[in-house]
Amino acid sequence: MQIERLVEEFSQPFESIKRFPESDVANDCLLRDFGDTLRIHHCFSKEPFTKDKFEFALERIANMCGHVATLAPKGNPGHDLTLNDANFSLKTQADKSIKRDSLHISKFMELGKGKWEDSVEDLIGLRNQFFSHMKSYDRILSLRCLSKGPGPWEYELVEIPKSLLEEAQHGELRIQEKSKQRLSKPGYCDVYAEGRKLKFQLYFDGGGERKLQIKKLLKVYCIVHANWKFTITRE
Repeated sequence: MQIERLVEEFSQPFESIKRFPESDVANDCLLRDFGDTLRIHHCFSKEPFTKDKFEFALERIANMCGHVATLAPKGNPGHDLTLNDANFSLKTQADKSIKRDSLHISKFMELGKGKWEDSVEDLIGLRNQFFSHMKSYDRILSLRCLSKGPGPWEYELVEIPKSLLEEAQHGELRIQEKSKQRLSKPGYCDVYAEGRKLKFQLYFDGGGERKLQIKKLLKVYCIVHANWKFTITRE
């Protein structure tokens, strides 16, 4: 019965499948095979593709489609995947409040146990940790689940340019004074385009994990390598 179901699903065309013509990541083969992998996954799961599945699938399919790809050792603090001699950091996003025109990375990196109290000067050190972290990879890819069943599933593969995030060097730092967090006050680094239009924010989360989030990152400044839209007929 499972084989029959797969045959039935794969007899249905994608509602939409598209790649950025100049993409050096998503060639026609990867576009098709990664899309089929997403469809197989959702024949047996109503949960979005997770980061570990994304890493494994991208390595396997990239190697099948003419690339040379190698996963980093598990727990590696820097890059996740080497693809054609470039080191990639891989992210996923599938939150219920996801927005089509902006990205949110809820855990870009851990911030560790450095000095962090209630001073803007402390945020400078945390921002420097962010820049140091980015030296360990060349490019950043995020697989985003834009819509969930029942109904069509929709995913996109988006590259966040490192040069964009490096603009945080000139961002505006501020402490969230009214936060209830006592030991480490959360803070922001706001990065603006001309006319004071927000490009993105670094959010220094002073909660239990002490992590850095990327918030409100406008997709217009990113590269959409590919997207897929399909319906699983028997959810």
